[in-house]
Amino acid sequence: MTRPFRRPFRRPFRTAAVIGAGTIGLSWTALFAAHGLTVRVGDPRPDLAEAVKEALTAYAPHLAARGLDVTDLADRVHLTPDVTEAVRDVDVVQENGPERVEFKKDLFATLAREAPSGALLLSSSSAIPSSAFTGELSDEDAARVLIGHPFNPPHLVPLVEVVPGERSGEEAVQAAVDFYASVGRTPVVERKEIPGFVGNRLQNALGLEAAYLVQEGVVTPEDLDKVMTNSLGLRWATVGPFLGAHLGGGPGGYRHLVEHIGKSMQRTGAGLGTPAQQEDRQERLIRAVEKAYGSSTYSELTEARDRRQLAVLAALDSVDKEEN
Repeated sequence: MTRPFRRPFRRPFRTAAVIGAGTIGLSWTALFAAHGLTVRVGDPRPDLAEAVKEALTAYAPHLAARGLDVTDLADRVHLTPDVTEAVRDVDVVQENGPERVEFKKDLFATLAREAPSGALLLSSSSAIPSSAFTGELSDEDAARVLIGHPFNPPHLVPLVEVVPGERSGEEAVQAAVDFYASVGRTPVVERKEIPGFVGNRLQNALGLEAAYLVQEGVVTPEDLDKVMTNSLGLRWATVGPFLGAHLGGGPGGYRHLVEHIGKSMQRTGAGLGTPAQQEDRQERLIRAVEKAYGSSTYSELTEARDRRQLAVLAALDSVDKEEN
């Protein structure tokens, strides 16, 4: 439950600090720069300049519609190994550090101390709620900390889960929503903290059953992916599970589905499996996935993924414009 603590967060958003230049941090960097923000990237990795250059170059194909090129983005990005330097005089901080509570406690103590008092402090944490690492902060500083969890890669996938902590201020929630909307994302506010949040919990549930089905020899990894991309993935990209189920009930909607088909589906659900944890079983599963996709490099696979995701987004955008 958010608190009615009032803080004049900086508007408009002009400068962002990206703390941690791993896969997610680099993607945020490209996205923020493409939307006109000055971006300060803070990470002690020795190859920071090369990593950022590679990320901006990979983003280049998506810039044409904006009339931009990599040089435009590079001019907006500033690099430093020092967190204090990175967050100096910024409007927003996007943290992308390791998923370890103690690490985040120490880091957010530094961010709260060094960033301007009107800066929003956001974490890309994919599983740890912010209340787990803000307990030692003052009420004023805890009020401006919350989760802004993206789906990889955030420069392409629109969703950002905005998850306030127990002491997050309502003004911080609204500022986060406004910020992510300003860089073309789709923020969804989740009003209760839960480990893994919503997206990853759904992904994990499906992933466990997928692993079980492959381990049991029901289907190969590549054929399971075909099942998803040619049925549920296709459907959920346009309507989501609940609207899909509502439509699946015909004119009677979700009520008809639950009352007439629900019992048979519950029997199926009761038989969901748990993938084996023995090392030899896990190794066989890993090898099966590597056999399916190991012949292509990571760059080749991500480029193909990005092209398909952009095609889906472009098609949906076209339909939205026609409907409006």
